[in-house]
Amino acid sequence: MPAAPHDDEEKRYALTVGETEGGARLDKYLTDALARKLGEAEGADAQAAPSRARVKQLVEEGRVRIGGTRPRAVTEASYRVKRGEQFEVTLPPPLPARPQGQAIPLDVVYEDAELIVVMKPAGLVVHPAPGNPDMTLVNALIAHCGDTLSGIGGEKRPGIVHRLDKETSGLMVVAKTDRAHKGLAAQFAAHGRDGKLTRAYKALTWGVPSPKKGTIDANIARSSHNRSKMAALKTRLDADGDDVTAGRIAITHYTVEREFADGLVSLVECRLETGRTHQIRVHMMAIGHPLLGDPTYGTGMKSRAAKLSDGARAALARLDRQALHAWHLGFEHPVTGERLDFNAPLPEDMRELVEELEG
Repeated sequence: MPAAPHDDEEKRYALTVGETEGGARLDKYLTDALARKLGEAEGADAQAAPSRARVKQLVEEGRVRIGGTRPRAVTEASYRVKRGEQFEVTLPPPLPARPQGQAIPLDVVYEDAELIVVMKPAGLVVHPAPGNPDMTLVNALIAHCGDTLSGIGGEKRPGIVHRLDKETSGLMVVAKTDRAHKGLAAQFAAHGRDGKLTRAYKALTWGVPSPKKGTIDANIARSSHNRSKMAALKTRLDADGDDVTAGRIAITHYTVEREFADGLVSLVECRLETGRTHQIRVHMMAIGHPLLGDPTYGTGMKSRAAKLSDGARAALARLDRQALHAWHLGFEHPVTGERLDFNAPLPEDMRELVEELEG
């Protein structure tokens, strides 16, 4: 008899669509089927059934495969299942029940009884997740704020209303009360269309985007070739001329602020109209101007890097991350209605690279 898997191991479950289940959305079918499957498990195999939101995330992460003569990952939660189809779902090991406070240095820009604004350094993950169970911004916030963080975001993401990539530095606002969480979440959901929220990023890109001021409107979805990457999709029309492009709508407005090394590098400001995973990094790559230092979307730039000065090449090596910084954050205080605007200068690693590029 095989040994029972440890709690820290992934678990795989085989599911077959029943006679009456055909036509259901994939995320709905998997949520119900896993609840039944896990409800029958006992002992070492017992595990809490994931929520529908968690199932959707698993689908988008490529953790659901459809069997048959050509097994493949299914990454669209809206996929309609068919009677008799077989699926394999991989569940990652569960995380600790609740993040603990950890004494991690926290750069507080502003704080009151309702919210806190911090400068997240590059290298710090926002909240616990598989592969990063602790030493995150959330752990630092719990240590700083105690039990005052809003619980609406869930145990793993208390107070979190938006995120920055691990290696992106910059300003973040976190809710300390539920009413602040609701108000901030509404502003981030509107992405500034109601005039309340403003966000701007500074990025160093290879080359000079043309035109120097423009808008990138390209849907973003998880890459079909590499599930850890996102991809910008080309517009696709059906026979009636209707846009049937997959993925999620993503819009980035950019402005070239400065050029360096005879146009080899540009400092670009980006403002988001939507907030998709890796949006700026994916969109700038899509127009042929990936970010300096980006290990995921900026590869293949060795020939350009070789043209930089010795000092700039050394500064780029020290950067060791994508050159992206959330420098501006403005919003309406969710309780008082006061307008709050914050600016954060470039962090030292990006500033050093700019100085070398200027030289």
